[in-house]
Amino acid sequence: MNSPRNLLLAVSLLAITFFAYTHAATFDIVNQCTYTVWAAFSSPSPSAGGGRRLDQGQTWNIDVAPGTIQGRIWGRTSCNFDANGRGQCETGDCNGLLECQGYGSPPNTLAEFALNQPNNLDFVDISNVDGFNIPMEFSPTTDVCRRLVCNAPIVDQCPSELRTPGGCNNPCTVFPTNEYCCTDGPGSCSPTDFSRFFKERCPDAYSYPQDDPTSLFTCPAGTNYRVVFCPS
Repeated sequence: MNSPRNLLLAVSLLAITFFAYTHAATFDIVNQCTYTVWAAFSSPSPSAGGGRRLDQGQTWNIDVAPGTIQGRIWGRTSCNFDANGRGQCETGDCNGLLECQGYGSPPNTLAEFALNQPNNLDFVDISNVDGFNIPMEFSPTTDVCRRLVCNAPIVDQCPSELRTPGGCNNPCTVFPTNEYCCTDGPGSCSPTDFSRFFKERCPDAYSYPQDDPTSLFTCPAGTNYRVVFCPS
């Protein structure tokens, strides 16, 4: 006969399994650009990563574990990889690997997320804190929360100080001071002319590291998502 303790353990394990099953998230990563994009995904917790070449019209579907935090999806441009998946990208490169095992190098437009957080919420955003290389949409696959879009011609309009091949750098990369990097902690920095450049063109997106009030959004845990490069 099962003891109350064993029964409680069995019920708890069943609940955890049910939670994990119902709250894992599927991400459909779609390339609508007229050029090839090498999509990338990385998260340090739980450790996960990968990459895929996407020609125009192609989609990469990934399942992301419940409880994933600090997750990022981005696109890389002008890449050249050998048969072993080693090479280099002009923007968004991740240590010269097709299958990313870490974050990409600026500039790269980011879809960021933390799944199954307190109050059964996902936290999601588009970020230009690492600069901008490809227009992006980050949205739920159903109308359960807000569609986020950053689709402005930022590369063409990039300030001369931030211009770099294939993209528009974040100011912290060019000017590594607290004014632009916010390294001295909460409340240590404010919007700058450079961050306002990004914010005016992509009001849904983070423009500097402490831009939380206008840039961080929530969706119900268990939501599935689309990340679209060059959305219409």
